Amino acid sequence: MAKLGVNVDHVATVRQARGINEPDPVTAAAIAELAGADSITVHLREDRRHIQDRDVEVLRKTVKTKLNLEMAATDEMVGIALKILPDYVTLVPEKREELTTEGGLDVLRNRAPLKKTVELLQQGGIVVSLFVDPDIEQIKESHRVGADTIEIHTGTYCEARRADERKLELAKIHNAIRAGRKLGLGVNAGHGLNYQNVQDVVALGGIDEFNIGHSIVSRALLVGFERAVREMAALIRKEG
Repeated sequence: MAKLGVNVDHVATVRQARGINEPDPVTAAAIAELAGADSITVHLREDRRHIQDRDVEVLRKTVKTKLNLEMAATDEMVGIALKILPDYVTLVPEKREELTTEGGLDVLRNRAPLKKTVELLQQGGIVVSLFVDPDIEQIKESHRVGADTIEIHTGTYCEARRADERKLELAKIHNAIRAGRKLGLGVNAGHGLNYQNVQDVVALGGIDEFNIGHSIVSRALLVGFERAVREMAALIRKEG
């Protein structure tokens, strides 16, 4: 049965809009766990636009499931990860001007620095996941650089408007899942998934964990955080 990782970045986005101390992503994480989340995800960005260092430090002490730290493969972030020691790290591409992560890592072009980063994090006892597009060559290279897990970028599927486009993107995701499994990698998925489009991805099978944030936080504004998490968890766990 697939697991649900809840990303609380956008709780921090609301807080930072006013520059005050509420709403607190740490509180949101606790509610998410009570509602059935299997892990908590936060992305500590270079520009600190939402999640702050304090959030990660407190979450490390309070999260009772697992803490997934999304981060760029930079010296600063590696240092923070080795100090905080999250349960696992997901390496993602990061550009200052982007509103949200726009695609997967180019592991093929960055194999040497990524291999070094993966090794450093693993030496600290941290499980390492690479956020990649559903591209077989990128997945093979993720295995070569030593990643433990891949997280398949589902954004293109989620943005597809026509049925034939969605079918094509689902096929790519399915093939990516099979490739990751064949290589012995853990397989997660995330980006753009919501209450309407997640079910077709769940039906593919083979995904260990879905990492979902924006859709849950958006629904929580209307129905409450606990209910929003429970509803998403119910959709995720329909597999099998």
